[in-house]
Amino acid sequence: MGFWSGRFEGYSFNHFKKDVLSGTIVGIVAVPLAMSFAIASGVKPEYGIYTAIIAGILISLLGGSKYQIGGPTGAFVPILLGIVLVYGYENLLIAGLMAGIMLVLMGVFKLGSLIKFIPRPVTVGFTAGIAVIIFTGQIGSFLGLTDLEQHEYFLANVKEIATHLDTFQLKSIFIAGLSLALILVTPKVAPKIPGALVGIIVTAVVTALFFNGQVATIGSTYGAIPNTLPEFHIPEITWDRIYVLLGPAFVIAMLGGIESLLSAVVADGMTNSKHNSNRELIGQGIANIVTPFFGGIPATGAIARTATNIRSGATSPMSGVIHGVFVLLTLLVLAPYAVHIPLASLAPVLMVVAWNMSERHHFAHILKLKSGDSLVLVTTFLLTVLTSLTLAVEIGLGIAIVLFAKRMSDILVVTKVLPDHNTKQGKVVPHVVTDTHDCPQISIYTIEGPLFFGAAQTFERSILSSLHPKPQVLILRMRKVPFIDTTGEEYFRNVVRSFQAAGGTLFVTGVHPTLKAILDANGLAKKIGKDHFFYNTGEAIEEAIRHIHYEQCLGCKHFAFRECTKLSIGEPSEIKINYVEAIN
Repeated sequence: MGFWSGRFEGYSFNHFKKDVLSGTIVGIVAVPLAMSFAIASGVKPEYGIYTAIIAGILISLLGGSKYQIGGPTGAFVPILLGIVLVYGYENLLIAGLMAGIMLVLMGVFKLGSLIKFIPRPVTVGFTAGIAVIIFTGQIGSFLGLTDLEQHEYFLANVKEIATHLDTFQLKSIFIAGLSLALILVTPKVAPKIPGALVGIIVTAVVTALFFNGQVATIGSTYGAIPNTLPEFHIPEITWDRIYVLLGPAFVIAMLGGIESLLSAVVADGMTNSKHNSNRELIGQGIANIVTPFFGGIPATGAIARTATNIRSGATSPMSGVIHGVFVLLTLLVLAPYAVHIPLASLAPVLMVVAWNMSERHHFAHILKLKSGDSLVLVTTFLLTVLTSLTLAVEIGLGIAIVLFAKRMSDILVVTKVLPDHNTKQGKVVPHVVTDTHDCPQISIYTIEGPLFFGAAQTFERSILSSLHPKPQVLILRMRKVPFIDTTGEEYFRNVVRSFQAAGGTLFVTGVHPTLKAILDANGLAKKIGKDHFFYNTGEAIEEAIRHIHYEQCLGCKHFAFRECTKLSIGEPSEIKINYVEAIN
């Protein structure tokens, strides 16, 4: 009961009618896209259809979003094409199966929320890079170039296109141009009719009537599309294949996880709903485990189709199931006619998909910032286009982490402070510390920011370099230190060890309970002294004055504390102070 909670609650026949309408509309959109994505990925068009059917239904039933539409997507195209070219179609199925298992494990171990930690410049960079690869990959079909050889890398494919430009065909260009025009104009004239479908149908008719046998079609290139259900087939899985395909499978799993959760977030924003990220990964994983046994390629959440589903009035996951059923019925009834679809008419479909997924507005915005994010964006984009998505994401994340550490280290502020006697409460502030107004016996520092590997050395250097001569008591105000990592812990330990070795006493104030627990666990609290932790600075100052050697205060002209005048005349027993409420 918990599985279906919130997904079909209060479901009625009226809801079902809305789901039938939205599922049918999305199914109409999905058919040409499924074939186009499959062809662009280097496999037969029917494999894209099988993926849309099986993965589409399973993702809707088992995923964590009510409105998610799953199937083959443009984001996978460069990845899958590379796998097919290097390892072959059979190994692509195994890689997809392994990726499905990885996605399930990610969901089981509740790693869905970790996807949100991937910086936006990285996702925009690799998405834009994928868009460029898809777009350029369709130039050959758009121009009708012949004898093109597909390569794994972008530059090799661009060179291949350049060397075969003289083989262009005006008839293919005409068909592609007509398809592109219909794709762009149809939404403006009839918003509810998919432009891609109109473009494909019209150009197929024009090709059959006027250019029969003169323009490459699905039938002339790939043969007939079976109008039957896909057969169950178990790929030959060996340990050697598993070992070789671990890398490609991991890339598929990571990209599939990112794309599906991004799509689910978009759906949440459009419907004011909330998806379950871990269940979404499990649903995506199961779909990718099952689909390869029927010849299907890897699938994930499709942002554009999910948005279409919502705009069409979807109310539950049933719309996604109906979308899959519609694609199945289309396969059974209309498959014989698909052979007449010209490849030149499919090229603009993918070019428009690439344009829409390019994140061009976000790309331009981040680029204009001329910041570290711009560097991450450009690096990820160029590496995606020129090398591989894996390397691009790894280096993009690496640069982002380094820049983040640099920014966080700049946040850390170590300031020497003293009570301001010109205020009623005597708040400790930095501006009163001067060469002529200081205390050689008690030093107080305010630490603001995280003590982690990027800032820990700054902390140590700031404290130790300014303790000349060394005071008897050092008070560290750490109320604004949110966390400490092992590097920060080591440098903090160095400060404690160095100061105590010189005979000084260290007090710490305002430590957050979480930070205190870390200091307890790593032994630093014991090293400092359990009774040397105070809630506020006033308590620490009161205790510090009890620790100092009063005879060393005689004749001091700095007068940093109100009690200094009493200390200088040798009356320590009469000191009555109450900083506890005055200083925080």
